[in-house]
Amino acid sequence: MRTNRVRTTALAATALVAALSLTACGGNEGTKSAGPAPAATTESTAPQTPQASETTAPPAGAPAGTASTPAQGKHAGGNGGKGTHSGTETAAQASSTARTTCTTANTTVTVTKVTRPINHLLLTLKNTGSGLCDAYYAPHLGFDGAQSVFPILEDSKPQAVVTLAPGEQAYAGIGLSGEPGQGKLYKSKNLSVFFAKKNGSTYDTPAKLKLPAETYWDDNGFVTYWQSDRANALMY
Repeated sequence: MRTNRVRTTALAATALVAALSLTACGGNEGTKSAGPAPAATTESTAPQTPQASETTAPPAGAPAGTASTPAQGKHAGGNGGKGTHSGTETAAQASSTARTTCTTANTTVTVTKVTRPINHLLLTLKNTGSGLCDAYYAPHLGFDGAQSVFPILEDSKPQAVVTLAPGEQAYAGIGLSGEPGQGKLYKSKNLSVFFAKKNGSTYDTPAKLKLPAETYWDDNGFVTYWQSDRANALMY
């Protein structure tokens, strides 16, 4: 009887060890098949780190809570603050290069006597305005006592209209008479200088000048077109 109990106990122990072995093997296979959690799951839950190029640190001394400015924000919509500066420069340039006709409103005119050539006067026109002005054609002259406008010397016509920047000057030569003895001489004390428009007509308001003492002229005299160079005005 004791022998049978030992065998029965041994058999039962053997069966228990076998059962435990099978359970252990089955558990290991289950863990292996499940495997580790997919990497994508771990990455999807990781917090997003902003790109270094998207933001910039707030300037030194900025108050707490000041939001950082995106680096690309400086270029959004163009050149940022430079756009206003460029617009101001453009407006200033447009103002400084505005063109108009030279008149009594934006110029001064003086008349002087020259030693050479003889019997000549020189008109000097100066731009006193803030923009460009065009001196069209020739000045129309009226000596006091004259019945008509002084003759204009067409041979003195320049290649282009004389344009004056602020402070620049133009010149016109006045030949007071022709060959001696060819015309009656007139004495004048005053001179009216009428400015020509682009279409060739003249403005109604002239510049009034005092002539040098002992100024005589005749009907064979002339006035040149406006010139950019003093020598050109006196070469005729």
